[in-house]
Amino acid sequence: MPHVLLVDDEPSQRQSLRKILESQGIKVAEADSVNAVSTGVNLLDFNLVITELRLPDIPGSELIQLAHPIPVIVMTNYASLRSAVDAMKKGAVDYLAKPCSAVDLLAVVQEALTTYPLVASHQNPQAATDKSGAAQSSYFEGTCPSLKQLNTNVKKVAQTDSTVLILGETGTGKELTARQVHEASHRANRRMVAVNCAAIPDSLIESELFGYEKGAFTGANTNRIGLIEAADGGTLFLDEIGELPLAAQARLLRFIQEGEIRRIGAVTSKRVDVRLICATHRDLSALAQINEFRQDLYYRINVLPLKVPPLRERGNDIRAMAEWFAAAVAQRLDRPKRLLSDDALDSLLRYRWPGNVRELEHAIERGVVMADRAEIGINDLGLPQPLGQGYVAPVAELPLAVTPSLAQGPAPATDDELSLEDYFQRFVLEHQDSMSETELAKKLGISRKCLWERRQRLDMPRKKILKQQHG
Repeated sequence: MPHVLLVDDEPSQRQSLRKILESQGIKVAEADSVNAVSTGVNLLDFNLVITELRLPDIPGSELIQLAHPIPVIVMTNYASLRSAVDAMKKGAVDYLAKPCSAVDLLAVVQEALTTYPLVASHQNPQAATDKSGAAQSSYFEGTCPSLKQLNTNVKKVAQTDSTVLILGETGTGKELTARQVHEASHRANRRMVAVNCAAIPDSLIESELFGYEKGAFTGANTNRIGLIEAADGGTLFLDEIGELPLAAQARLLRFIQEGEIRRIGAVTSKRVDVRLICATHRDLSALAQINEFRQDLYYRINVLPLKVPPLRERGNDIRAMAEWFAAAVAQRLDRPKRLLSDDALDSLLRYRWPGNVRELEHAIERGVVMADRAEIGINDLGLPQPLGQGYVAPVAELPLAVTPSLAQGPAPATDDELSLEDYFQRFVLEHQDSMSETELAKKLGISRKCLWERRQRLDMPRKKILKQQHG
């Protein structure tokens, strides 16, 4: 039975919404403010949060970050285009203007519950079942030596509160590993707050992590708790910590050393009880040697390192994982369960997987959707076609020293002869000093998020721009 949390300061509104949802067999809980949620509710118990935007203490939009990865629908009596855009940018899955009909409400709720069906099962592995009613694990349990060693180490580090540093290529499942550590720890019944350090602009990262006091700067119209404070009692996961600006690194170091934070604009500090897990695909030791990452912070977070193996090193686990994804995706999309053909499985084993597990999952999802037969064929997966008995290594896998567009300047080939990866690399390298990330993304016809993901996959992190200080 889906479990929904309603957050609204008007009792009559909550009562009306409760009746509509309960009429469809949905279990409902209520709260009248963000503070009531953050102090008395475990958000991980819910499949969905529906919140009023204007609340007496803190705007309901703050729940979007607090509830992650639980989906949040924002409702308001004061609907506007700007508030809708702001809510969706923060990660709301939908936006409703009050008053709304029961039909509209149920349609939006059903869409959210259908689109995000696995959230609750990630928090409670016993909750996920297949169509026969048998319990289905939320995590793939591999048998290759490197993955078995990782799982053993996860169980060991989960029993402590020491800081964990997860290392691995992009797409290997570092956040999933962090969640396994959290769920195996004594903090499992508290929230895990995940933060992608590379996805937050440098100018906002400190206020996002540490929060701020009303009046601390222009636009700070109310007190706001930071993500570290939101994780109090639970776990904070900092993904891509290598992209954290140096100023924020200094504040983070104090939090690790003293176990306390101070909001921007505040005069007093607050003690917090947070278990820190960090992750990166970069060599932090090398970055520390060239002063792009603080050495003292590196030593503080590199207490319990966990290495997540790339997919290409997992042997026959690739075959088992593909079949596991095929069953899970078919269930999520309500499609017939399809097996993979022998040719398709063979192609999966021979491919090098520069995008690792994330790329495999997307390939299997394409196969489940595109297959017209009972089996998923090699063409349904959408992978690069094999040449002879093996695959040609994608451009992203070539060593930087031998990639013409990176090592020897512009290649003699014309733009028409360049692969998409070649063109992306050439364009970014030629224009990144004169364009912002937003301008680069716009010229390439992609989103900023897509630009960031391609940079990570091709090991082309954005440059840190040092502003000259004038006396």
